[in-house]
Amino acid sequence: MATVLPPPSKRQRREENERAATTISLPQIPDGLQRIQFRDADTGAPQGPVVSVALADLSPKNLSLLLNSLLGHTDPADRLPYRFYNPLTNKDDGQSASGEFSQEQIIKAYIDGTTTTELQLNIPCRAEAIFRVNPITRCSSSISGHGEAILTAAFSPATSTRLATGGGDKTARIWDCETGTPLFTLKGHTGWVLTLAWSPDGKILATGSMDNTIRLWDPATGLPLGGPLKGHTKWITSLTWEPYHLIQPGRPRLASASKDSTIRIWDVVSGHTDLALTGHKNSVACVKWGGSGWLYTCSQDRTVKIWSAATGKLVHSLESHAHWVNHLALSTDHVLKSGFYDEKGLKSIPATPEAKREKALQRYNTALASAGGAERLVTASDDCTMYLWNPSGATPTKPVQRMIGHQKPINHLAFSPSGTTIASCGFDNHVKLWDAATGTFISTLRGHVGSVYMCCFSPDSRLLVTASKDTTIKVWDVRTGKLRENLPGHADEVYAVDWGGDGERVGSGGRDKAVRIWRN
Repeated sequence: MATVLPPPSKRQRREENERAATTISLPQIPDGLQRIQFRDADTGAPQGPVVSVALADLSPKNLSLLLNSLLGHTDPADRLPYRFYNPLTNKDDGQSASGEFSQEQIIKAYIDGTTTTELQLNIPCRAEAIFRVNPITRCSSSISGHGEAILTAAFSPATSTRLATGGGDKTARIWDCETGTPLFTLKGHTGWVLTLAWSPDGKILATGSMDNTIRLWDPATGLPLGGPLKGHTKWITSLTWEPYHLIQPGRPRLASASKDSTIRIWDVVSGHTDLALTGHKNSVACVKWGGSGWLYTCSQDRTVKIWSAATGKLVHSLESHAHWVNHLALSTDHVLKSGFYDEKGLKSIPATPEAKREKALQRYNTALASAGGAERLVTASDDCTMYLWNPSGATPTKPVQRMIGHQKPINHLAFSPSGTTIASCGFDNHVKLWDAATGTFISTLRGHVGSVYMCCFSPDSRLLVTASKDTTIKVWDVRTGKLRENLPGHADEVYAVDWGGDGERVGSGGRDKAVRIWRN
């Protein structure tokens, strides 16, 4: 039964009337023209000439129109949405953008004498995704089929109409999300299916299990591609495919991490191990294949290691965490997983393998530029901290930032597809957002009343979806840090969630054994 609030007392009513009668005096916007220079937030390069703008017109909307005009985007169809950052924290060169642009801050600094209209303000700006993803608002399908809890879920990079899940019933399944029906049941494992990964071209699905093996499947037919890949002596914890622009023609490779403390690189065609990387002293929790040919691994031995995927040699060992390292993420994760597929999916596939490789490389280079020109790494641990690293920088083994704020162990983290924001979630029921360039804290997203197991950004980086022990998934607005949608529906804990590459659907699964597809 809902609690009924008591009516306000006489004193509360009197104070409310006094507040309503008080006239609020708004600060007068002074007259004057401010000289501004737009600069790229990543490179610091000037965007257009220096212009003078009235202080009263320094709103983000007006600045976006002005910048598009300066860059020659006069046709409304060609205009790009821009995001502006606080120039008062970046007076030198416009780089390391942090903090949203605020007209009120500029006017206040002008009144205080901190700045004058004669000084040139360098305003960092960054183009946002042209397409916009609508927040999911409803459950379009609830599909039963798994006999035990669903432990992992991932959409095909080609289309959000295909979702793969793995569970405790020793099977993986592929679902048709358009009709809300099961497509294939992938049987063969003799233990829980703990992890799965689609190849960047979407033509092979790899699954890893507690039976110590990896199996490869054809998603178009649901049939196995050869026998199991054997070599690990304990269960498989993580899988990652070689990025599409690095693949040798006709020879895709797969990397696997295991509880046996090793990482193996597999030749998918022959089914043999190319390299076995031994160096960790405890279970390897996560492995990622970077776009520059490096493998990144984190382990319960409290270290993060970087390996050369070509030779198998150890490049760097990062040792800052004080407890198990649970997860790691790369600033280029989104484009490496999707290869040559963009938000248009199957509608914009290059015709030849060379064109596909060229497009995948172009998308990777664009993601690098938006992340500051280098592939960045963030790691999360049971010591309740995160570290941001720049492995290709001058001091690769020294963290860029120690990110503290979580009160309990951190489960999962993710970079936004734009490479500008990091999201983290943990057992303290909170989701936190961080600046990906500097590692500085942005905001805490509060709303879950149970441990948050997983988070995932929308393809346009504007929204974030989280899955929790409290049986709900929630959608958050990244810019404002506010809850957009609260989506109950699962009957028990939600372990896995993923957002389709075209932004149309979100898939989730958990302890209630049901797959749920969410749409706008």
